[in-house]
Amino acid sequence: MVTSMSRRQALGLGSAGAAAVLLGTGAWNAAGAFAAPKAGNPFTLGVASGDPAPDGVVLWTRLATDPFAVDGQGGMPDKPVRVEFELARDERFRSVVRRGSVVATPELGHSVHPEIHGLAPNHVYYYRFRTGGETSPVGRTRTLPPRHSNPRQLAFAFASCQAWQDGYFTAFDHIAADDLDFVVHLGDYIYEYGVGANKRGVTVDPRFTTETFDLARYRLQYSLYKVEGPLRNAHAAHPFITTFDDHEVENNWAGDISEIDKEPDQDRAVFRQRRADAFQAMYENLPLRRAQTPSGPDIHIYRRFNYGRLADLTMLDTRQYRDDQPCGDGGGTVCDDRFSPDRTILGAKQRDWLLKGFSRSDARWQILGNQAPMGQTDRAPGPAVDVWYDPWDGYVADRNRVLAAAQDRGVRNLVVITGDRHQNYAWDLKRDYADPTSPTVATEFVGTSVTSGADGADMNSDGEKFLAANPHMKFFNAQRGYVRVNVNRDRWQSDYRVLPFVTKPDAPVSTRASFVVEDRIPGVQNA
Repeated sequence: MVTSMSRRQALGLGSAGAAAVLLGTGAWNAAGAFAAPKAGNPFTLGVASGDPAPDGVVLWTRLATDPFAVDGQGGMPDKPVRVEFELARDERFRSVVRRGSVVATPELGHSVHPEIHGLAPNHVYYYRFRTGGETSPVGRTRTLPPRHSNPRQLAFAFASCQAWQDGYFTAFDHIAADDLDFVVHLGDYIYEYGVGANKRGVTVDPRFTTETFDLARYRLQYSLYKVEGPLRNAHAAHPFITTFDDHEVENNWAGDISEIDKEPDQDRAVFRQRRADAFQAMYENLPLRRAQTPSGPDIHIYRRFNYGRLADLTMLDTRQYRDDQPCGDGGGTVCDDRFSPDRTILGAKQRDWLLKGFSRSDARWQILGNQAPMGQTDRAPGPAVDVWYDPWDGYVADRNRVLAAAQDRGVRNLVVITGDRHQNYAWDLKRDYADPTSPTVATEFVGTSVTSGADGADMNSDGEKFLAANPHMKFFNAQRGYVRVNVNRDRWQSDYRVLPFVTKPDAPVSTRASFVVEDRIPGVQNA
């Protein structure tokens, strides 16, 4: 394990953990308890909720008395363990609305995902788990408004890219402190790399220095990330809506194809097994519903959330169904294949589902939760267009189809939220970047990383090049942080929340810039 973990981190006594200690276990029905066979605190990885609906939410915990056990079993026995849960209207559990139990099995890493139904819409609830005489920290969650209601506003944050080796997860403490309806995580929740060399300057156990390939190792990697107090605090404070990008499996993977020149998974069968292990560990460690249970190397992660008639949030999957990157997975100025009409980043089935959603929705705001930047990123001022091929720039036909459909089908306001790039952008999305007269049809806010890239800077050489080469780009910043969003019936506001450093803990947060989108006026405006 990491030898420099503080006592506060080890105990997990953030606000949610402290509440569990104060409340005790008097409200529990002891008759239903089922003791875990091994002694020790099984809630070292915290609690979480996710995928909220108007009438319910999924709760999560994963039992691990020793989260860094080398076999990936978390110190748990090779047999099922019964886990009780409670959900209440108040944080002292005087008004309990649901009690029940679920079974944590070794086949799913002793994780549980009870799905709670029949709750009041647009309501805050508190929850906790118990097993073997131990009680978990208390989590707070919230249901969504009724499907056909007309909410006044929505507040959420989005984040991505939290490489453990690059710094501390302080941004999540600030997210936990924000007043939010939910948090959207856009991918790279873990990185598959070994973390021996790290910007924290701490000594790391040798088991974490190798790259992640199999289930036991993926479980260890999630444990390394999830023992971090700030991440546990954010999960306990808000429901999360998650998708994945590449590093949950492997850098720049595409469909059944591993990254170029990587061994041993150049064989597609070997890579599919790696994908299956990665998706299982992801499911075990995130608050995902039964519908997202992996089937071998496949998982259905694209899905839609309705925030009344104010907003629809559509979470995309730009990895499983894509064609291989054109012309290799790098970038350049000469690659005709990136314009091929047959090339897809979404796959035909997901794209058709997305476009039908545009036509059927009555929401004022359409939000796409997207992994890699959709807007064109020209890396060099001048006549030649120099782009990366892994994001939507490598799949131009799909980008043009989606943006054209949004305009042609009368989408009132389309806003794309994106991670991946470790930089902050605010820019306009054009119907066709090859046409200088092409209209702006949507807006994209690209959020920086939580830690990936280490401390960062307000402006760097990338920013100077990008602002000069991309007239649709209105803002650039390369610090670490997250984006806080407030949406009402008349406008969308994105606040770029940045930290001055992440290689040391406890960084303060500030709002570097704010931008708005006005109702029925696509494109970025200053707040």
